[in-house]
Amino acid sequence: MALAGRPNVGKSTLMNHLLGRKLSITSRKPQTTRHALVGVLTKDSAQLVFVDTPGVHVAEGRALNRYMVRQALASLAEVDVVLFIIDAQGWRGGDEIVLRRIEESRTPCICVINKIDRLARKERLLPLIDKLRKLFAFEAIVPVSALRNIGLDELTEVIVDRLPESPHLFPEDAVTDRPLEFLVAETVREKATRRLGAELPHQTAVVVERLVAGDGCTEIDAVLYVERETQKGIAVGKGGSMLKSIGEDARKDIELLIGGKAMIRLWVKVDRRWSDRADALQRFGYR
Repeated sequence: MALAGRPNVGKSTLMNHLLGRKLSITSRKPQTTRHALVGVLTKDSAQLVFVDTPGVHVAEGRALNRYMVRQALASLAEVDVVLFIIDAQGWRGGDEIVLRRIEESRTPCICVINKIDRLARKERLLPLIDKLRKLFAFEAIVPVSALRNIGLDELTEVIVDRLPESPHLFPEDAVTDRPLEFLVAETVREKATRRLGAELPHQTAVVVERLVAGDGCTEIDAVLYVERETQKGIAVGKGGSMLKSIGEDARKDIELLIGGKAMIRLWVKVDRRWSDRADALQRFGYR
């Protein structure tokens, strides 16, 4: 199942809560998700393989934006079902862009109306559901609140009913197909995005240069890349305070991820205009 929708509609939060654990990074900043990330849930005889995709938007500007849109669109054609996620507050122009792409993919689609907990009056959903039925022949329309775990069991049942019979694609205990280094780098980037979002919403990339699991502690060396010297000063902070805060935030989540102690060392380096250079994107894993 590909989770598709406009930026910041709650795709990553939905996948995390469906899986029952944090895998995709989240923030209030649009376009936080940059990669198509696989999450695996094996439940009884069913194995659900979710693909969290970057938000579909008009791919203008930097090469990184074009990469993210390609990731999202490629996923639509490679899955059995698309989960088209919209906001319960109402239909937006960005939703129309995503729906057109889903139509082109010809993949069966379930519409998920997210964030229903924000509606003071649930009857406001009725006109939206009626509009959706007229827009597209959805397999089902399911209202949920990913953050509050409302409607997720019902959504899971709807998904399972529409999956083809086949052998499981992953071992029963698998959670993702990504290596630990990737998950650690994404965790650091999430914390940097949350701490630096007002100044550097999209100018950061993270590379894990060393990860060694030792007796009782995993040692991690990672580099936070920015695009200008002025941004480096912001990321480091006075006396290294900002970088220390990012590292502390990341360490807590990484320890939950690995189930043990971690020690993380962070550096900040400048790679000018990395988000618009093919060589830098390749080096940072945007392939």
